[in-house]
Amino acid sequence: MPSRSTVFGLYLHLGEATDFWINLVVQALVTLWIIQKTLRVLGARPRFTLLAISLLLILTTALPWLASMLLTDIFAGLSVLALYLLVVHGERLTAFEKIELCLFTAFAAATHSATLGVLVGLCALGFIARPWLRGRIALRGLAQGALALATGAVMLVATNFALSGQLAWTPGGIGVAFGRMMQDGIVAQYLRDRCSHERLKLCPYRDALPATADEFLWGHSMFDTLGRFQGMGDEMGFIVTRSLAAYPLWQAQAAIEATAQQLVSAATGEGTNGWIPHTYGIIERYIPSQLKPMRAAHQQHWDINFAAINWLHVPVALASMAFVVTMFGHALVRRRGGDLSLLAATVTCALLGNAFICAVISGPHDRYGARMAWIATLTVLIAAARRFADDGASRSS
Repeated sequence: MPSRSTVFGLYLHLGEATDFWINLVVQALVTLWIIQKTLRVLGARPRFTLLAISLLLILTTALPWLASMLLTDIFAGLSVLALYLLVVHGERLTAFEKIELCLFTAFAAATHSATLGVLVGLCALGFIARPWLRGRIALRGLAQGALALATGAVMLVATNFALSGQLAWTPGGIGVAFGRMMQDGIVAQYLRDRCSHERLKLCPYRDALPATADEFLWGHSMFDTLGRFQGMGDEMGFIVTRSLAAYPLWQAQAAIEATAQQLVSAATGEGTNGWIPHTYGIIERYIPSQLKPMRAAHQQHWDINFAAINWLHVPVALASMAFVVTMFGHALVRRRGGDLSLLAATVTCALLGNAFICAVISGPHDRYGARMAWIATLTVLIAAARRFADDGASRSS
């Protein structure tokens, strides 16, 4: 599917024979594996703490829903933790564990361009901050992280070429950025300004564009009429690049506003509802045996409601993000801090990078916030567990 990762598509294909249950099992196990490794290198007691923290994450965050959906979102937060372990705590890992984390980070980076962008940004910040961190980040660790990301990029380009014959990044990906600009009104303004002297396929529709990117790309819009990605790919790319040059201040303002909105959009459940029209068509065409049970599921009848659960999840997500930013700010002011300070710094930068990249490219969505907010909650829980352990040790002494 254009604009989607072929690497993630192959991963799903491997689970097709089991009705994708093997994918969900893998996602759940990988989640526990990464959390366990994070707790271990940070000195928490593995068994009891892993159980307690996992149960709290299940109750208070979007994590179990992320792990049980066939979307790339679960790998976004996990890859941030994996990169942190690889770069910051390489000396506490065995050679085999480093290989495991390197391969997982490469795969996760290849599943979504926004995830890769966040990870590249974190690695670049590591190189920049290393001289001021007094050797707390090893050059070898940064090199291993960079190697993992380069491997992920090669993996994505190679699979695109193997499956489509195109030596390209993610064919059709420009359509997502186009959709965001259309949603902000930039595309309509460009068409009004240029259609008098430029021959564009969208000119006849300039006053009838859908209100949202989702309606344009995945609903029944003129995008279908004009040939979807194959028929509109070049024109969308043309409009995106020309709009950036034509309206730089508007683009900057839209990016800042969208990033701010994305930072506070972290509700659980977006994407877990009955409006998935493209998925219906794909299953009907390629996996007809799964069409009947899929149509009968509660999800397709809009029977899953997240209103009640988000009375808890949203405040926990926002409070966790604020607490982690405070931890990072406190470490900066004091110009010192331990492992948790570096984790807080990593998570803070990941939250900001994720919000900026996702908001600017796709527009704000709760999905994009929820997929990263849970690692802030994990950081808070680790800090609390270590505080209780320290208090217990001081009382016993």
